[in-house]
Amino acid sequence: MAQVHADPATADLAELIADMSDRTATGYLFGGLASARNRTLHIADAVLGGGLSGVAFTSSVGLVSRVTQGCQPVGRTRKVTESAGNVVTKLDGEPALECLLADLGVAGREPREVLPQIRQTLVGLSDPADRSADASSARRGAFGPDARVRHLIGLDPGRGGIAIGDQSPEGLELAFCQRHTEAARRDPVRICAEIREELTPEDLPLAATLPGGGIAEAAEPAIAGAVYVSCSGRGGPHFGGASAELQIVRRALGDVPLVGFFAAGEIARHHLYGYTGVLTVFRA
Repeated sequence: MAQVHADPATADLAELIADMSDRTATGYLFGGLASARNRTLHIADAVLGGGLSGVAFTSSVGLVSRVTQGCQPVGRTRKVTESAGNVVTKLDGEPALECLLADLGVAGREPREVLPQIRQTLVGLSDPADRSADASSARRGAFGPDARVRHLIGLDPGRGGIAIGDQSPEGLELAFCQRHTEAARRDPVRICAEIREELTPEDLPLAATLPGGGIAEAAEPAIAGAVYVSCSGRGGPHFGGASAELQIVRRALGDVPLVGFFAAGEIARHHLYGYTGVLTVFRA
């Protein structure tokens, strides 16, 4: 595994991330894009612009990583069946624009009449290989860990199409979604619980009976520290106050060393995400 920091202005960044992932034994990267008000830089023995920087870990360093989504699907997952570049014209053989209006509950309306709702809508993309996990998550009202959230950047009423902020080849899975505060607050608790469960030694009971009938404290997972990377678009207001997101993670994960940063896009495995948090824990 490797922790990486990337310059968002780098050409073909998604391909570069995928290539870097292929160079690791596990295929897993975690980190994010540098974020700044002015010039974006990152540091790796020097102040740099462009490309990736970071640190690779040997197999002796135990790591567990999870992605938390900040958006919630507003409709079912569909397959892209006709597209050109970043313009999707058919979903499951139906006009993509009609699918969008149907999922927003405004089927039959003119798009210009419901622009406020459309402007609040994003799209979650996932690869066909991830369909089983993402589809089951969508039924629970949440995205799976491999869904990438992208902006809806335009409409094409003439062709019944939609334009999104990413390439959308045929066969890709797509679900419309919206930023959702309650879902964003619940999901970090879920991933922290999953990590704690994975790190709890299997040979220790969650609670044990002591001589005399007392109950021992539950076994605690062995965590040396954690890194949390969150989208700069989430921030305090999305969670109810300054540092609220970090406080949620800290309460759910426990009293462990925790650092991190806000990013202009998050990296997990070989994907570039948006509106997410990536939590990575080091085993003691």
